[in-house]
Amino acid sequence: MRLLVVEDDPDLNRQLTKALTDAGYVVDRAFDGEEGHYLGDNEPYDAVVLDIGLPKKDGISVLEAWRRNGRTMPVLILTARDRWSDKVQGFDAGADDYVAKPFHLEEVLARIRALLRRSTGHAQSELSCGPVTLDTRTGRVSVSGNPVKMTSHEYRLLAYLMHHSGRVVSRTELVEHLYDQDFDRDSNTIEVFVGRIRKKLDVDIIQTVRGLGYLLTPPQAPGA
Repeated sequence: MRLLVVEDDPDLNRQLTKALTDAGYVVDRAFDGEEGHYLGDNEPYDAVVLDIGLPKKDGISVLEAWRRNGRTMPVLILTARDRWSDKVQGFDAGADDYVAKPFHLEEVLARIRALLRRSTGHAQSELSCGPVTLDTRTGRVSVSGNPVKMTSHEYRLLAYLMHHSGRVVSRTELVEHLYDQDFDRDSNTIEVFVGRIRKKLDVDIIQTVRGLGYLLTPPQAPGA
């Protein structure tokens, strides 16, 4: 999943980016409201961490502009602990959740996981498709209870398909959501990673829909 962190404090921005990257997300960064607004308007993020007190353009204005422009990605706002009015403004502007500063990074990670699950229609932290299970809390993948070791790129691709199981996901969508804006969009790495995942899982759950993309569905029973 691809995230955007908009935070003007360099140390906090770095800490958030590192924690989210270590958790398996691809993260773009912005340090002021204008840059954050532009990226959120032009890149397909799965979720955004947005500070309220930003230079050049405040977080509430950024969020309101995104929602006016039809941007529906989940947004987690960062607020000062004693500013309840910021929370109210944030929710009224279209925020989905908030964390008050100072905060524990684990709380941010948990809230991001919850936002991503809800935005794709999942209630549980474990995603399943047939015998394949992906635990969004631990980053572990298993088949019929047996652990499957994956690289970070393989895990991210499988996680995106698991979050969006039951619908066709195009190669372009995968590239846009799995890599930052500097990635070579003409690369054929998606096909390579899909092949590796199929081999590791050894379960027929990733279908290729010719000319459209990939569809994650449970394997059919013999004779079905």
